[in-house]
Amino acid sequence: MHRDKNAYIVGAWEHPARKAPDKSVVRLHAECAAGALADAGLTKDDVDAYFCAGDAPGLGPLTMIDFLNLKVRHCDSTDIGGSAPLLHIAHAAQAIAGGKCNVALITLAGRPHSGWIAPELNPTQPDMMWEMPVRHTTVDIYAMCARRHMHEYGTTSEQLAWIKVAASHHAQYNPHAMLRKVVTVEDVLSSPMVSDPLHRLDCCVTSDGGGAVVVTRPEIAKSLKRPRVKVIGAGEAVQGQFAGAVELTASAARQSGAIAFAEAGVEPSDVRYASIYDSFTITVLIALEDLGFCEKGMGGRLVADGNLISGIGRLPFNTDGGGLCSSHPARRGGITKVIEAVRQLRGEAHPAVQVKDCTLALAHGTGMLLGTRHSSVTLIFERE
Repeated sequence: MHRDKNAYIVGAWEHPARKAPDKSVVRLHAECAAGALADAGLTKDDVDAYFCAGDAPGLGPLTMIDFLNLKVRHCDSTDIGGSAPLLHIAHAAQAIAGGKCNVALITLAGRPHSGWIAPELNPTQPDMMWEMPVRHTTVDIYAMCARRHMHEYGTTSEQLAWIKVAASHHAQYNPHAMLRKVVTVEDVLSSPMVSDPLHRLDCCVTSDGGGAVVVTRPEIAKSLKRPRVKVIGAGEAVQGQFAGAVELTASAARQSGAIAFAEAGVEPSDVRYASIYDSFTITVLIALEDLGFCEKGMGGRLVADGNLISGIGRLPFNTDGGGLCSSHPARRGGITKVIEAVRQLRGEAHPAVQVKDCTLALAHGTGMLLGTRHSSVTLIFERE
């Protein structure tokens, strides 16, 4: 991505609902789209590209473009799980640089908290035919990653608990967060064990809601009255099981982060704020290591003693409370990571958690499951 062709995020909006039994999924997508466009000072008639993933109803972009009555010349429905919205921002930036579109709208929404039936897994899928008989669950896979990290590097449950503690310190200031109570390390460790070594408070919430962002050409961004957030680096990667040589303590963030930092021309030490996908506490710890914020195996020390708390630690993270405390819409938390990074760069986060002089932020998404097949997408934003 050449610097003279950088795209900008000009609109970002998160749905306030955490439980919306009276709204359809398509309605939630539409409300998120309207919110982001209003935030940008644009209308649906300005949109000429639309991006969504598997959380969208029907045939994805075909259904949503028609429902929203958009007239577009570019669309993308690439689905790589919870990191898909970050991938869409990267792809939108590429499309804008290539002259394929001028204004890209990206939405995510769902209502698992109000009732959602998971799609049936296809038994002929090459992974499912072997894994379905084992009856593994998402938390079991992440617990296995956590236990292996503890075995290899001496990471402790207390260190993982500090990630939840930091998220709760931030969530207390978010009126929409599902869990606003500040918790202690002892609270996390005394919560029920879900899958050893992960306790209930090591796990994210499940919520309705969603969000949307608007990405534009530089000329359009500069004509609007919103603070300008430039996409200066983007990296994407996919990691499988390497034909049996499974890596339980490392992720594709090693690749996506390296690409994003090289493209942006900055280092992890330059980052003022980080939005990190937090389906579980171990997800955050592994991502921080693989993104280069510390050496491998040192994540426990990095996150301990309040080091992720805004105003206290050196690396403020997920200042909205993240998936651990605020929301995890459609069981895909990627777009909220971008939205809070935009708030921080604009200076629009809650004053109690706003990072001083926040000029460079990172958002990182993880899709599917660590320890098996998953995706990582890393974005680096700069306040202009």
